[in-house]
Amino acid sequence: MLSRVTNTTMTNTAQRNLQTSMLRRAEAQEHAMTLKRISRPSQDPMAAADSLRVKADQQSAAQYTRNIDNGKGWLTALDSALSNTSKLMTRVRELTIQGGNETLSPAARNAIAVEVEGLKRDLLGQANTRFLGRSVFAGNSDAEAAFTGTPPVFTGAPGSTVERRVGEGQTIRVDADGAAVFGNGPGSVFDLLDGIAADLRAGISTSARLGAVDAQFNRVSAGQAEIGARHSRLLNAEDTNKVQVAALEEQRAGIEDLDLAEMLTNLKIQDLSYQGALSVTSKVLSPTLLDFLR
Repeated sequence: MLSRVTNTTMTNTAQRNLQTSMLRRAEAQEHAMTLKRISRPSQDPMAAADSLRVKADQQSAAQYTRNIDNGKGWLTALDSALSNTSKLMTRVRELTIQGGNETLSPAARNAIAVEVEGLKRDLLGQANTRFLGRSVFAGNSDAEAAFTGTPPVFTGAPGSTVERRVGEGQTIRVDADGAAVFGNGPGSVFDLLDGIAADLRAGISTSARLGAVDAQFNRVSAGQAEIGARHSRLLNAEDTNKVQVAALEEQRAGIEDLDLAEMLTNLKIQDLSYQGALSVTSKVLSPTLLDFLR
């Protein structure tokens, strides 16, 4: 049985073909304006899912970047404080050696004691170094200062740490234990300097204090070495994260972005296809009564 093709059927088919061609051209024009392969998930669900996954990874990498920058700030503040502390302890050692000279006059011994007390205040300032409003030697405590009182005592959170996540499953400590570096209570560097000043004023040789000064200096040096090692790890994590950021951006571009030449070629093809469909449709459709009345 032969089916009959009517003018209505031909017209409907032509309209559908024109609409399909027009939609393809509109999609090509949209791609030309956005330079994106997908503007809506419905265009390519799998590509859209891959894009969301990559963007989530990019957000994580961006957070790692912020954490690394913050960690570098903490470690830089710590390194500066410990470097200054080391210089101050070097001067304390020099004064301790001078104080061991039994021929010094009382005035000279008193002058050295005054300088030692000044160094104690400077050391307290270094021990209370802050970064972005937080003490770098107080652990995760919210105390305004790591050492307070007379004599100064440690007011931070003992045994606590401040860490920054710098990669998948990787954290780096960015604070230092003030009690470990400066001591706490009897035996602290502040107690030591008080003892040196007292010996000087009492006319007692400070030579016996030299071992304690060296021990304190070694604690500061050990703290510096540890901070340096952490900073090195942080820089390695930064390099790794930069590579990851670049790789993720390349993945995102491969999924979402259009090549300019490819986009222009497709736009031209769809435009020619639409124009050709219009031309063919106008010739295929039967003449109407109006055509005969012209």
